[in-house]
Amino acid sequence: MNTTLPGKSYQTYFRKIGQYGIVVAFFAICLTLALISPKFLTVQNLMIIVTQVSINALLAFGVTFVIITGGIDLSIGSIVAVVGVVAATFAHPDTYPVIVPIGAGLLTGILFGAVNGFVITRSNVPPFIVTLGTMTIGRGLALILSKGRPVSNLSDTFNFLGGGKIFGVPTLILILIIAFIVCTIILRKTVSGRYMYAVGGNEQASRASGIQVPRVKMLVYVLAGGLAALAGILLTSRISTGQPNAGAGFELDAIAAAIIGGTSTSGGTGTMTGTLVGALLIGVISNGLDLLNVSSYYQQVVMGVIIVGAVVLDSMNQKRN
Repeated sequence: MNTTLPGKSYQTYFRKIGQYGIVVAFFAICLTLALISPKFLTVQNLMIIVTQVSINALLAFGVTFVIITGGIDLSIGSIVAVVGVVAATFAHPDTYPVIVPIGAGLLTGILFGAVNGFVITRSNVPPFIVTLGTMTIGRGLALILSKGRPVSNLSDTFNFLGGGKIFGVPTLILILIIAFIVCTIILRKTVSGRYMYAVGGNEQASRASGIQVPRVKMLVYVLAGGLAALAGILLTSRISTGQPNAGAGFELDAIAAAIIGGTSTSGGTGTMTGTLVGALLIGVISNGLDLLNVSSYYQQVVMGVIIVGAVVLDSMNQKRN
């Protein structure tokens, strides 16, 4: 006897769409652009797309951790700027080995993440307000440390990090792949990753079950700060300059990639695979519109529509659940 409740099959159907719809949309858009523009599917163009989205994808991985726990981080763009200035300061030729600017940059980003996590977990101030404040602090520090001017004359070894190639593959792409694997393992294969989903799904229940919620939140903001620092180092290496104004608006692109990739704004749901596809989708659309000679003004409108659509779909999915 079939005991399936009315509508259950439809609920399953919509759940599958939520899980795989972004992948279907991604390949559909790629196919459409390939048919419209023969240049789209060339190896060179695909390499350009992945290289261009690498920085945003790294930031999006970090913000995915945060959003899954029900938080938000607006400071990652400013972390990119201040880390870039710090790293560039130590990356001049014949001064320090390349490990010094890398270490200084990573430590700076992790420190910002730790400050975010500490203030959020020790006070009742919403993450939006805390990270908005540290966003402003980070931007100010970047301008102070650089005296408002770009920091240039970086060593060739440092510049290789974001601008070199290994066996013909850009280092940015290789680092992106490694970061994706590590972040996926943290989220899906560790106890901390399971705790992140639990905290985002129901914080009170997580506390009652013995999960140290402050530790989990501290961890996600430290991870976000560390990944933002990595993105800042690679961006500085790629453009061979530490720009105090770098990273402006990057936090919005990263959040957009995570949300488009299926990370729920209410917490408890999200995957690194979805975030990566979301970042690639943004890059593919931008690249495709460039190939079609569409004005950048219209591109911003298109991206805004996509982001709003993703949030609406997420809201509808939450109501069904």
